[in-house]
Amino acid sequence: MENLILLSINFLSTEYWFVSLLIADITKIHEVMIYPDNFEQKTGIDTIRQFITEKCLCPLGEEQVTAMSFSTNYATVVKWLEQTNEFLQIIRNRDDFPTDGFLDVRESLQRIGEDITTWFSEEEIAGLMKSLQTIRQIVSFLHNAETSTGYVKYPSLTAMADKIKVFPLLVEKADSILDKAGQVKDSASRQLTDIRKNKAEAVKAITRHMQVAIRNAEAEGLIGKDVQPSMRDGHMLIPVNAANKRKIKGVVHDGSGSGKTVFIEPEAVAEASKRLRELESDERREVIKILIVFTDLVRPELTAIMHSYRFMGEIDFIRAKALFSARINGVKPIVENKQQIEWIKAIHPLLNISLLRQNKQAYPLDINLNRENRILIVSGANAGGKSLCLKTVTLLQYMLQCGLLIPVHESSQAGVFEHIFVDIGDGQSIENSLSTYTSHLTNMKFFVEKCNDRTLILIDEFGSGTEPQIGGAIAETLLDWFNRKCSFGIITTHFQNLKHFAYETDGIINGAMLYDAEHMQPLYRLSIGNPGSAFAIEVARRIGLPEDIIVDSSAKIGEEFINMDNLLQSIARDKIYWEDRRREIEKNEAMSTEITVSDKETQTQSIDKQKIKSDIIEKGDSVRLNGQTATGVVLEIQGKQVTVAFGSLKSTVALNRLQLINKK
Repeated sequence: MENLILLSINFLSTEYWFVSLLIADITKIHEVMIYPDNFEQKTGIDTIRQFITEKCLCPLGEEQVTAMSFSTNYATVVKWLEQTNEFLQIIRNRDDFPTDGFLDVRESLQRIGEDITTWFSEEEIAGLMKSLQTIRQIVSFLHNAETSTGYVKYPSLTAMADKIKVFPLLVEKADSILDKAGQVKDSASRQLTDIRKNKAEAVKAITRHMQVAIRNAEAEGLIGKDVQPSMRDGHMLIPVNAANKRKIKGVVHDGSGSGKTVFIEPEAVAEASKRLRELESDERREVIKILIVFTDLVRPELTAIMHSYRFMGEIDFIRAKALFSARINGVKPIVENKQQIEWIKAIHPLLNISLLRQNKQAYPLDINLNRENRILIVSGANAGGKSLCLKTVTLLQYMLQCGLLIPVHESSQAGVFEHIFVDIGDGQSIENSLSTYTSHLTNMKFFVEKCNDRTLILIDEFGSGTEPQIGGAIAETLLDWFNRKCSFGIITTHFQNLKHFAYETDGIINGAMLYDAEHMQPLYRLSIGNPGSAFAIEVARRIGLPEDIIVDSSAKIGEEFINMDNLLQSIARDKIYWEDRRREIEKNEAMSTEITVSDKETQTQSIDKQKIKSDIIEKGDSVRLNGQTATGVVLEIQGKQVTVAFGSLKSTVALNRLQLINKK
């Protein structure tokens, strides 16, 4: 295989010597990896992290969002998804889940753990008490969700809570020493009770002595009748004319700027103030003693408490994921321990968020990758949704393996991949002076070296950026290599040779993004089984390019190519017609479950007019599409669908679109 690739590359052009490096060291041991390094920026995961972070209640949860990672362990992924899905049910059930008290006090816990001479402040104890109460309430909520018959309503979350220790005695002790304002209560100790009672009496004594001093000074004419005491630097003072300062017994503390007034603390007031300051000092010592005693109660439990805080952070993280899931209509698909993508109505969540702001909605996609058809080649018109299809798969698979619910139908089936490799957008590297194509080949070298049967490869515009024949040949050789390695992938392209290769090769299947040529607009619908047309000639004609140019261009391309492109367009029209018809029938069935006999007869007559009986066209007959010149051979007939080989291109088309040319 290695020689085949090298021979293909050397044959194509010596100018592309760089490609020979693709095969180097392909036998390396595979480690779990996401490629490239800026994967999250390219795919939008960084934006999703921001949305989830906004839903967090505290830094504990925010850190978990930052640490959110891609797992390849099936059991881990399923556990994460179940946890998120259960919390989504809590939200939808409008259960009274505790959300107050998500506080981060780890820094305080770490400080008292590292230095035994330190203690908690009153504010820190208040935060600890409130957050420990919240942890206890969360655990109680989950345990109380169990019924008397033993049914556990939220088993994954309850399993988390089962391992968590709560601290009712610490909460009770903290509550006994702190009041509602978060200050140490008078009743926290007998000594503190006495100290604060004496403090209150000392304050009253100060007030009483000051009132007596003012009355005496007024009586002696030393101050006016309207003089009020002044508080300066914690002392209660009387403003007195400087000439009378020696006539009042007390301590002079200050004077006015002009020197005409001095401020005196009366002798009796000074004695009472001194007593108050002594009591305040006693109070501080007693409060510290109480805080130290509580801190010493906490220290032996630090490890368990920190574990409980990690639990609270995980719950905050899971809750934030669930809230984001509710926003994007995320669900937990059926996840199996194998590599597969069987998604129904998958939606790009970030695109949908953006469109909803404009009262629009993203188009859902049905995407299938399995062991039989591992690699999907997506073709179609420019701006038709090929890249969106690829980016949707990339983002949703990564989200899934990070434990995030994804916007798909709940009956969708998903798997777990070991690697996700992405080549999306302009890979030009100015720093390394690499062209877009050389950068693209650098990515391909990495893919070839690392891919295996548990790898998901996503490549946008495979082989583009260089001379089409060489680019197409190299792309086909690489595609063959990825297929032989049994890798999975979605690859968008315009190259016809890749479409043919997909038809001829087991493990690879074509897909088309449907385009409404009549109205010149993409339909953003993925149709698996047939390649898509680029609609280049059709678009050129409809925008008014001179017909002479279109005719000359068609002649240069060749009749076979034009017929093939017309065939692809016809297939696309068939797909659109039958899908619209199916939706119309489903809509009618939803509106009315009963159809009268006459209605059934009318429908039967209408269908009979359109269909061609299967005994007219049989396996092996030569046929062509109505209005087309390309002739094909019938390979298989299943009801109204016929598989026809048009040269190397196989296609499944509606029976009533075929015209019999020759019987077998």
